[in-house]
Amino acid sequence: MKKSISDSIPFILITCLFFLWGFAHNLDPILIPHLKKSFTLTTTQSTLVDSSVFIAYFIMALPAGYIMKKWGYKMGIIAGLILFAIGSFLFIPAANNQSYNYFLFALFVIACGLTILETAANPYASSLGDPSTATQRLNLVQSFNGLAVAIAPAIGARLILTKGYTDSELAAMTDTARKVALATEAYSVKTPYTILGIILVVFAILFFIIKLPDIRDKNNLGAKASSIAETLKHKHVSWAVITQFFYVGAQVCVLSLFILYATKTANITELQAADYLSFGGLAFLIGRFSGTALMRFITPRKLLTSFALICVALCLVAILAKGMTTVYALIAICFFMSIMFPTIFSLGIQSLGKDTEMASSLIVMSIVGGAVLPRVFGLISDNTGNIQFGYIVPLIAFLVVAYFGWRGSIVIKKATTN
Repeated sequence: MKKSISDSIPFILITCLFFLWGFAHNLDPILIPHLKKSFTLTTTQSTLVDSSVFIAYFIMALPAGYIMKKWGYKMGIIAGLILFAIGSFLFIPAANNQSYNYFLFALFVIACGLTILETAANPYASSLGDPSTATQRLNLVQSFNGLAVAIAPAIGARLILTKGYTDSELAAMTDTARKVALATEAYSVKTPYTILGIILVVFAILFFIIKLPDIRDKNNLGAKASSIAETLKHKHVSWAVITQFFYVGAQVCVLSLFILYATKTANITELQAADYLSFGGLAFLIGRFSGTALMRFITPRKLLTSFALICVALCLVAILAKGMTTVYALIAICFFMSIMFPTIFSLGIQSLGKDTEMASSLIVMSIVGGAVLPRVFGLISDNTGNIQFGYIVPLIAFLVVAYFGWRGSIVIKKATTN
């Protein structure tokens, strides 16, 4: 069944969601150095930004699946947008109170909304069209998430990072004045997040008005859903959960800590590093479109394995090289990791019928890897005094992704022929 005209408007709206949550996620690499400086944090402490975001995926994934099952995908999307907007508006009192913990809570609320949106939007994008092209279609809509990766750092850096004091200005201040100056830098985050919150409210209203097809019928929702244990008996589901944990952890290490890494290894400014991060986002975007096109000639599993092994080699460059070579290696990683999330997700939920919602929730739940692996990255960096050694973490993670791609073609065939 090909994608019909009636599917086109919902497909466009769903695609917009991928851009919106991608934009929110990719403001985090700007927040990390900004808040690290404002509240005088260690690298490990600054990774609490990622922890507060991705722990929400672990907590909210199963409730999100229940919302889809009980009230449908449309209400789930609206609920996710509302929570997303509330979290964005919470940046105003967080800045006013100059509290790092308050910022972390606001990010947690945003991520609760994102969890619901991603639990709904990924299977929705897969279902709106021909099942045989579900992986390509999911990579296509995820390309607009990649567009946000390219745009958000450049915009965020100019709205947030350029509003602060220079190191020389801070050095000339007394301890008390420096503390006040650093704390007041937090005010610069209010404008971008307020604008984002307003846009999200508009989209929530739009989704409320627009009629969306109920894709639950396509997944045999009249049947009794399986338990977590029963769903994980599908080998391709259990491996997808494990792999997505490691992949998301690796992606967050690369993107969120990009500016901290680049300023130390290449001796460039934060603003310059943010611009290179935007180049990485552009590479990510090109990788998404290129990967989608390549899947017409190369099976998704083989492409996933090949790209993951290339990322392993690039992580070795990030650990061992010096100067701008390290930055170029990270940009290349952005290109080759671009197809991984949607490909893992699509391969993980294929041919599940009534178990699709549970599997989708479990794979989204595994995004908690983004809360765990950056902390390990930070601990290695702080304890060794060398941020490059932290790239041991994404190196191992990409090996797991390569294994999933290599073995996935076997276990998925077994699971789908029974």
